[in-house]
Amino acid sequence: MFTESAIEANNKQQFYGQIAEQLDHLLAGEANAIANLSNMSSLLNLHLKDINWVGFYLWSEGDGELILGPFQGKPACIRIPSGKGVCGAAAAKREPMVVEDVFSFPGHIACDPASRSEVVVPILVDGKLIGVLDIDSPTAARFDEHDAKGLERAIGILCKHTQF
Repeated sequence: MFTESAIEANNKQQFYGQIAEQLDHLLAGEANAIANLSNMSSLLNLHLKDINWVGFYLWSEGDGELILGPFQGKPACIRIPSGKGVCGAAAAKREPMVVEDVFSFPGHIACDPASRSEVVVPILVDGKLIGVLDIDSPTAARFDEHDAKGLERAIGILCKHTQF
């Protein structure tokens, strides 16, 4: 059984290492995508400081767009076309995106006007786009490449346990 514990880290590498360890224990033995996406968004919301939204958008091949999935935060945009906003751009490029100031990002979609920075990490399984992890902060330049790398590691653990 999973037991949440405090994270005590001196840097982002240690922080995300502890997130990865807790996530691995949390998802162990469960393959359901909705359950695992829900628990991962909750775990990140619990431990990440200075964020106002964390969740997933899932790729719909037939629609050619991302559709809102499990999340923590205020109500959000339901559909995001490929290539639109930070999430759509990360999905189209199939690579993480760190945006220090969302207001300077061409085509930014403002679901929550309080958001100032964003990190988006695609979920890829055998090269196939499953969706994206999206995290917003009300603080400009809240995220950096260390966050993107740590979240990519967490996505790897999610994919190890989850049947998409």
